[in-house]
Parts: sequence; structure tokens; C-alpha cells
Amino acid sequence: MFHMGWFVGMGFGVYGWNQRWSGNAARDVANPQLFIDIATSLERAGFDYMMLEDSSVIPDVYRGSREYALRNGTVRLDPMPLVPLLAAHTEHLGIIATAATTFYPPYLAARLMVTLDHLTNGRVGINLVTASPHAAAQNYGLDKHYEHDLRYKMADEWIRCVKALWDTWEPGAVVMDEETGVFADHTKVHTADFVGEWYRSRGPLNAMPGPQGHPVICQAGGSPAGRAFAAAHADTVVASVASVEAMRAYREDMSERLVAAGRKPSDCKVLFVVNPVLADSQEAAEELAQMQLGTLEQRRERALAALSFASGVDFTKFDLDDPVPQLETNAARSTMQRLLGGDTGKQATTLR
Repeated sequence: MFHMGWFVGMGFGVYGWNQRWSGNAARDVANPQLFIDIATSLERAGFDYMMLEDSSVIPDVYRGSREYALRNGTVRLDPMPLVPLLAAHTEHLGIIATAATTFYPPYLAARLMVTLDHLTNGRVGINLVTASPHAAAQNYGLDKHYEHDLRYKMADEWIRCVKALWDTWEPGAVVMDEETGVFADHTKVHTADFVGEWYRSRGPLNAMPGPQGHPVICQAGGSPAGRAFAAAHADTVVASVASVEAMRAYREDMSERLVAAGRKPSDCKVLFVVNPVLADSQEAAEELAQMQLGTLEQRRERALAALSFASGVDFTKFDLDDPVPQLETNAARSTMQRLLGGDTGKQATTLR
């Protein structure tokens, strides 16, 4: 079985702004029809799901300013309200929206996903991230973000709390007996009474279970902590690695981790990120790819901005011809390593 998902990399955001094929970008901003068209096209093409990325911050690490991000339209709307709109125009496509475990209270997330499960007739999923920028954490009242591996320990407890709330309604709890007037069997609805180190919730949910019971859980972490979290809880993983060999190694590593977590390797579908360029010939595709990349200066700025966001360190302070700096980051570790490896997966010697 060949599985395909579409990673909507800017989520419910701005696409094509001031680019070669920008089309009606200025009129399409916040227009859900653009995403509805994507969803219906993906369904016709036989895709399993589309996954909407999200973020809670306007990047400001690169050059110590928000100028680059705002000039290029790096803004995002909340993807959750978009989910039922996409579901209303499709019949089979899975729709996965991103939520940061650090910032969503478990009860709110559990109730929201059950609601969306009903509205999509059992086709919703949640992509769990822990978020990385300190600025994002500050938007939610924290002084700074939690340490990288601690965030995944917290996420593990978070999803266990959410699952406990989903399970507060036992199978058969919803009776809907019009003759007796009983909607639900009160003996099959109970409290969760979840008490952890970081999260606690009494329950039960005041919403009956959705068609799936547990909505699909997606994860995209590439670090050891992220992979361990995915092996314990994810139904599908979106992975970004640089070569076929790296894909094989990733799948083998995840299979071992799934077995160690008491699951079967087939319990979690791993989908690898690719960015295909389609044309009538290899030469035409390569020419189109070069056009899409832009000028050398544009590519350099894009790369340095991406590294700055992934690491939390402004990469413009490093000389392009000095050895690549060795950084300990509390942000997106696997993403930073992938960016420094480039297309080959081999560690770059200099930033240039």
C-alpha cells in the first residue's frame, strides 16, 4: 500500500507572496477557498490526508527583527476552524491540524478534537508539537520555553491525560433510547481523575465520543526524544531526511522503538517529506527547480532565516566562510541538523 499525505507547510497562512507564480496572493490571504481547492484536489488524487502546520509566533531571531518574516508574509491563522470547512467539501480525505501540547490545556484539546471528529464524520487528526521559540512561550505567559527533552516528557503526560478524558465514555455509553428517554447510560460515564506531574484533569468530557473514539495522532519530531514520543503515541509520522538510505534508517529506528513501546511497526505509518518538481523532462525539471530557488542572495537569506528560526540563534552573526558553528539549541534540533546537512545529508564545512 502506497500512502501519501500533503504537508501544508505554512498551515492556514500566506502562500506565494511576491513570488514568481504568486497569482492572486493578495486576494487569497485568509480565503478558505484556496484550501478547499487543495483538499478536493488531494482527495481526487487518492491522498490519505493533508496536514496543516501551525505556529504561535512571528519569527524575530533573524537579524534580531520581525522585518524579514513580515516582509515575506510569515503569518498564520488558527487551522482548527478551517478543519470542518475542508471536511464539508470532501468525503474521504483525512484532515490533520497542528496543536502545541505546551499551550493547549488537555481538557480543551480533548473536547475540541472530539467535536471536530463529529464534524468531520471521523476524519480528523491532531499533529502534536511541543513548539520551540521562547517568544511563542512568552505569548502564553511563560518567561521562556521549557528545555527540549523536558517538553517531550510533558507532551507524553499531556497525551495520556487527553486519552484518559477520551476514555471517560465507555463503549455503549451512548444509548439514545427514545422509548425510555435515556440518552446515555450514566454507569458507563466516569471521571478520569488524571493526576500527573504537570497536568491534571477530573473529567468526564461533556461531549460524547466521536466516530473514531481516539482521533488520529500525528507527530513530526526527528530528535531521539521526538521519535520516542511518536513511537509511544503516534498513528502517523511526517519525517524529513535527506536520502533514501536515511529514510530506510529512520523507518528501521522507528520500528525498533515501536516494538520497545509494546506496539507493532505497522501501528505507525511513516511518511517522508519530498518536494517534487514536475516537468516534461529531467532538464526542464532542473531548470524549473533553479527558477523556483531564486537568486543566490535570496537562497542565502532564506537559509540563514530558517537556521535562525530552527536554532533560536541569529545566524547572521557568523561568517559564511568560517567553520560551521557547533551549537547547543533548545529549539528544533533535528531541523537545524537537517538544514546544516543540506541536500546530501553530509555535514557542511562552512555556512557558504
